[in-house]
Amino acid sequence: MSRLVAFAAIQGGYKVVSQAEGAYRKALDTYDASTKVGFPNTAYFLPVIYSLFGIKVETLEDMKEPLEIARGLLPPHIKNKNWLPFLGPLLDAGMAGIISYEIIEGLRYLNEPDFYLHAEDPDIDAGKIWLGAADDTVLRKRGVEFVDGSAPGFAAIVGSAPTKEIAQMIVEDYQKKSLYIFCAANHNGTTVIEQCIEAGMQVGWNTRIVPFGPDISSAVFALGFANRAAMAFGGVEPGDYRKMLLYNKERIFAFVNALGDVGTEWAVAAAGCVNWGFPTLADTDITEILPTGICTYEHVVSPVSYDEMCQRSVEVRGLKVTVSEIDIPLSFGPAFEGERVRGADLHCQTGGGKAQCTELVKMAEMNEIEDGKVELIGPDIMDLKEGEAFPLGIYVQIAGREFQPDFEPIIERQIHHLTNYIQYVMHIGQRDISWIRISKAAMEKGFSLKHLGVVLHAKFHQDFGNILDKVQVTLYTKKKDVDALTKRARGEYGARDGRVEKMKDEDVETYYSCTLCQSFAPNHVCSVSPERTGLCGAYNWMDCKAAFEINPTGPNQPIEKGECLDPVLGQWKGVNDFIFKASRGNVTHYNFYSMVIDPMTTCGCCECIAAMLPGCNGVMTVGRDYAGETPCGMKFTTLAGVMGGGASSPGFVGHSKFNIGQGKFILGDGGLLRMVWMPKALKEELKERIEKRGAEMGVPDLYDKIADETVGITEEEIMPFLEKVGHPALKMDPLV
Repeated sequence: MSRLVAFAAIQGGYKVVSQAEGAYRKALDTYDASTKVGFPNTAYFLPVIYSLFGIKVETLEDMKEPLEIARGLLPPHIKNKNWLPFLGPLLDAGMAGIISYEIIEGLRYLNEPDFYLHAEDPDIDAGKIWLGAADDTVLRKRGVEFVDGSAPGFAAIVGSAPTKEIAQMIVEDYQKKSLYIFCAANHNGTTVIEQCIEAGMQVGWNTRIVPFGPDISSAVFALGFANRAAMAFGGVEPGDYRKMLLYNKERIFAFVNALGDVGTEWAVAAAGCVNWGFPTLADTDITEILPTGICTYEHVVSPVSYDEMCQRSVEVRGLKVTVSEIDIPLSFGPAFEGERVRGADLHCQTGGGKAQCTELVKMAEMNEIEDGKVELIGPDIMDLKEGEAFPLGIYVQIAGREFQPDFEPIIERQIHHLTNYIQYVMHIGQRDISWIRISKAAMEKGFSLKHLGVVLHAKFHQDFGNILDKVQVTLYTKKKDVDALTKRARGEYGARDGRVEKMKDEDVETYYSCTLCQSFAPNHVCSVSPERTGLCGAYNWMDCKAAFEINPTGPNQPIEKGECLDPVLGQWKGVNDFIFKASRGNVTHYNFYSMVIDPMTTCGCCECIAAMLPGCNGVMTVGRDYAGETPCGMKFTTLAGVMGGGASSPGFVGHSKFNIGQGKFILGDGGLLRMVWMPKALKEELKERIEKRGAEMGVPDLYDKIADETVGITEEEIMPFLEKVGHPALKMDPLV
């Protein structure tokens, strides 16, 4: 190991620990020791300290112990010029620096409460670009992408590139590989984030370019994000530092890019990251640390050229990334899904109330279509004036020996995601309410509507090759053609909905598993039936059936129900046998239709969490988009933190929004008639389904009897309302 790197890191450790101690003493002189500290809107306190040591830093007084730990980790000062460095002292100094950086950032929130935005995206117009620590809502929303593989890891970039063009090139390379880019620290008075903004790029969580902060201390937010993911989704207990660090090494594929001069404060941060198994690659000529010790391969690699930075980082980290090369003039990948095409950037659009936009996928016979044929019938977008709206019909015909009509809506739903993966193109909605906006930048690079067809053809083959052989795409831009396609499509949609909506659990002998989330919640096994969609909302029974056809060894496996052990609560011997094996013996059984008695396991990806309200003899549910208090005394983030690691938690259960209106929703506990409280926005979103299901259960005005936050956020506040409207739950048998 290099003496220079070790010396710089250890020296940096002493420097940063002293800075944190000085800031702490100053805070004690200014505030009372009982003053509250922490990162806003998170149940994880100061997450690195909490996750590694189990210490809940809630007040200034609580900072004393981790600072003492940091000081104690510092290795002896180097006095002998012939000293030979070892990895241990370097790692200890790095950990001391990371602890101190988190203390420094915690004190910054106390001293400068408005320094960081509490949002997903920066307010560039107001000059506020730093987002600081991600709150729990962001963590859980983005954590899904790390589970399903659409975000295989993250690049933590500190400093700045020599030019904005180089910064844009590096960041876009990572976006193309679907990675997140976590940015911190400045070099020569600027940052990568500021360079990206200057280059016209959109930054924020939606585009995966995350501006944590302008100082090297804010890089600790990236490590905090990784550790919180391990606790929220992986079931790692706070204080189990060994398991925490190993989890990150094996599950969170991340690395550091140091752009600029690596001084002592950067060196100690890099040494700290090695504890997590995250290597550092630098653009300057610093001494390398190549032998494998903690990281998968090398620990420090330099100098790396800018055009090789992305690929070299991925290789050193040992990350396997599948990059789909699509022959279009724009960049393509999931990282661009969050881009927005705003009014000032708009060249043209279709749908969104401006013109009709309809999408339809239909099965065809093998001899009816030509694979790869993309036909545009009508004018192309280069024929339009700036700001003009145009009608669009996207008609995809698919033929395949293994293809079935049941797969049509599954493939059709992918049009939304795949269109959004195109840089400078925005897609909202689906079916006959789609809305596509195309930016001026796309036009400048030569984008054509035909490129939509190129993308769909290529990606359908890549993602669904097991069930299809041919894909032909026809794009209509003449109003009469679009109207004709829309009329036909609406008939198809109605038939599909009727087929799926009418399916009952009793109609099939096979359910499907979903273990996508086991990378973060090892014990969790989601079982999907016709009347119980996946709790993340992304999979229904037909989706899982299609997924198994596509990938027979994947996370969606068939489950033979076997003997019915309890028809009321929803329990089958075959399901129990499957989940016992799939959870590696950690879960022996659960019930599909109950949240009170042995409910299904829950991971942190759930759309909603239902909880008992014993005082009201009913239940409530809350979606992840609602950040307020609830009658059970816990916010969504707290609920998910308590029972989102793959546990079966009686009295609580995760579920999808769609599941609320399904016939078997907590039917073993009384069904939807038990629902006494929901957030107003969620209630309004599901109004038709609630009214329909209520009528089926003999209470047609159930929707009006359900309380929301405008009525109250405690059981005591909502009880008078429930009594006034005569909520059916009050007359039902006791819930417990």
